[in-house]
This record gives sequence, structure tokens and C-alpha cells, in this order.
Amino acid sequence: MKLLKEPTKWECINNLVGGGISGNLDGTNIVYLDGVTPPTEEEIETAWAKMKEDYKAQEYARSRADAYDPIPEQLDQIYHDMDGWKAKVKAVKDKYPKP
Repeated sequence: MKLLKEPTKWECINNLVGGGISGNLDGTNIVYLDGVTPPTEEEIETAWAKMKEDYKAQEYARSRADAYDPIPEQLDQIYHDMDGWKAKVKAVKDKYPKP
């Protein structure tokens, strides 16, 4: 899963139970709606740690996305200068390598 922003505890809990909750994004004041079984604190912490790990693992992808030219500019460059476009993309990939 590609995460664009650091996951919140609320998002973690929401993923664990499949929705049906309300509360603060920091994971406080969570209210489980009808039929939703609350996860244990251990389940929450384990899943949240995994989500944070996944987020960190995608840092290169977020850096690359910020470094690339906007799509319309890339398409124009592909049309006019395919080799130049390839060189730009390679430079970004070299600067932010996949782990």
C-alpha cells in the first residue's frame, strides 16, 4: 500500500475493524458503532507499527514523485525529446534509488 502521508492511529483502527468507528485522528475518543468488535491495544500497536514501517519504506517513491516534472510537461518532452525525457527520469531514479 502506498501511503502519501504518515498513518494515524485512527486510520489504523479503522483499517483493523473495516470501518464503523468515529473519534479523533490521534486515536482518542474512539467510538465503535453497532456490531463493530474493538481490537485489542496490542493488535492496534502491531498494525500501526506495520503501517508506519510501510510508510517509511515508500519514502523513495514520495521523493521521486516530488522530483518529477508535471505530467503535461513530461508528455510534451516525450513527444519532442524522448531521449532527454529518459535521461531526466533516470536522474531522478538514480538520486532516489529503490531500496
